[in-house]
Amino acid sequence: MNNTDDYFFSESHIWLEEQGDGIFTLGITEHAQDSLGDIVFIELPAEGQQFAAGEGCAVIESVKSASDVIMPIHGEIIAINQQLVEMPELINQEPFNNGWIVRFRSEAPYEEIAAELMSAADYEAFLDQ
Repeated sequence: MNNTDDYFFSESHIWLEEQGDGIFTLGITEHAQDSLGDIVFIELPAEGQQFAAGEGCAVIESVKSASDVIMPIHGEIIAINQQLVEMPELINQEPFNNGWIVRFRSEAPYEEIAAELMSAADYEAFLDQ
């Protein structure tokens, strides 16, 4: 697994990596991709779309089921991972690298994000419950 010490995690198994200037990269965790099984399709949002915290911003379809990707904080999509259109299995292969889903800009203060989401250590403890 990547060094995820600087990542934030949600209870819906989403990770966020801060890129600076209120920009974040979002993906699903190793646990989430493992639970989903082989991913065969992803429906991505359009750049410029805005999502509130708790809203689904993408849909991942696997051989087992379809699942919403839940935005952990509000933001505006500024980039989507076009590679996933042709190769959705990148999420299974590299959930923390080439398998990222979207990048978005958020006005949420860092303190609010840190309070709402889990650190890597907290997420590991959450998984062990």
